[in-house]
Amino acid sequence: MTQKKPSNSDRRRIAQEKIAAQRQAEARRQRNMTIAWVVGGVILIAGAGTAAWAGITDMNKQHVKAAASAQATDPSIDKSTSLLASTAHQSDGSTVDGVVGSNEMENLKYHIHAHLAIYVNGVQKLLPYGVGIIPPYSLDTSSGSPFVSGGSAYYYLHTHDETGIIHIESPNSHIYTLGNFFDVWKEPLSSTQVGPDKGQVTVYVNGKVFTGDPTTIQLSEYKNIQLDVGSNVPFKNFSWPSGY
Repeated sequence: MTQKKPSNSDRRRIAQEKIAAQRQAEARRQRNMTIAWVVGGVILIAGAGTAAWAGITDMNKQHVKAAASAQATDPSIDKSTSLLASTAHQSDGSTVDGVVGSNEMENLKYHIHAHLAIYVNGVQKLLPYGVGIIPPYSLDTSSGSPFVSGGSAYYYLHTHDETGIIHIESPNSHIYTLGNFFDVWKEPLSSTQVGPDKGQVTVYVNGKVFTGDPTTIQLSEYKNIQLDVGSNVPFKNFSWPSGY
């Protein structure tokens, strides 16, 4: 029997349901993070002082590095065939470029989002979930696609899903760049290469052609960045879901 194609209203309903599920996943993540901060504060107050806390922090750093060294084979990392590159060999929790640090929990003092779309010879390549997050991951699939709701550590720049949304969550309002993000990912970025793919790179920022060094593009609130490797794809604006 021929399957009936979904109507436009069905498509809108499905899209709305996915966005709602993503918002719920984000809300759960924020709640869990708040609880973790509170518990961490109680432990700190009840602990034996600064020396004990330093010892715990040291152990946590060792745990993060151990998790990062095993991430290439971790079953929770993104292995989709549509990715530009995986996170198998990304940074291990050490500070990147002298400015992008990591913590066991996310920092929300400075909290904005930017979007990155990548096309290689006209074919869209996805950002993996978990760029800048050290596995093993807790994955929420309630929206129909994986959303990283937990990990061993978080860089100030990271992705939770494959939508291309870059989360900038930092303890201060430092201006980070697209180059910083790619350095966390440990993937090359230049005017002739994006990740493993080489060719002339056309760059769009909020719909306008950008002719400078793509590593210098600043990540600001709701900035839409598009990188075309090889053939040029007209700029496609990203529609931000409510809740971001």
